[in-house]
Amino acid sequence: MTQDAWLATHTYLQPLASLHAQVNGALDEILTVCDCIPAWANYADDFHAGVPLLRSSRAGIDFKPAEKIVVLLLERLASMPLPRPLTEQIRTLDAEMRHDAEAPRRAVAWLLHDVSLAPSYPGLLRYLGWLVLSRHLHPVIQAFGRCRIEDRWLRNYCPTCGSLPAMAQLAGKDSARCRFLCCGRCSTRWWYPRMDCPFCEKQNHHRLAVLSVEGEAGLRIDYCESCNGYLKTYAGEGNESVLLADWTSIHLDLLVQERGLKRLAASLYEL
Repeated sequence: MTQDAWLATHTYLQPLASLHAQVNGALDEILTVCDCIPAWANYADDFHAGVPLLRSSRAGIDFKPAEKIVVLLLERLASMPLPRPLTEQIRTLDAEMRHDAEAPRRAVAWLLHDVSLAPSYPGLLRYLGWLVLSRHLHPVIQAFGRCRIEDRWLRNYCPTCGSLPAMAQLAGKDSARCRFLCCGRCSTRWWYPRMDCPFCEKQNHHRLAVLSVEGEAGLRIDYCESCNGYLKTYAGEGNESVLLADWTSIHLDLLVQERGLKRLAASLYEL
């Protein structure tokens, strides 16, 4: 399954796909990646205590380069021919970042720690900011995934950034299937018990239900009847880059929310 093939059958996603491509193209021209991998031994105590990697002072990650990239990306996008409402919003955010020398640092702290910040367009800044962080820190996130012991992090929030899961994946076959939760911000995947709700954390498989969706290449909706929280779930393997991208199934969010179910994870696409 390629992105082009998916868009051919989901043409209503094309405007979002075009925007995503434009923003990533602009980011490609200014992006630097973090090549300083943390000393995992320094972070180990925080990991076992449940502190996500990017929120740990012991991990020693320098976010100053990401702050600069956010400013550069806004500056570059402000001069690009984007859809009119977004152009005006980006120019406003660009002016806010340049008006105050501390604004980039506070913006990244807001993304990572939910500290107080009142940007004019928080949804747009969240989308752009996490795109920068996830791509700039990609080597760190990948290295963390390789060294992390999955059964030491049986928590309902992302071990990398602390976000609640946006999606899930069932991998393997039959009774041996494992469930991985998927972060919509930094794209981390982590193991979580199949019969537990990752939102209210109830351990009652009788309260977990499945809503099947026809023609969606293995995507389904898993939801909890106790809290009404849901997860878009990819029940398969091989098409992760398309089917776990969150924005490629945003139409399913609209569908299930009309049925009274709740998305409890933050979305980067509230633009």
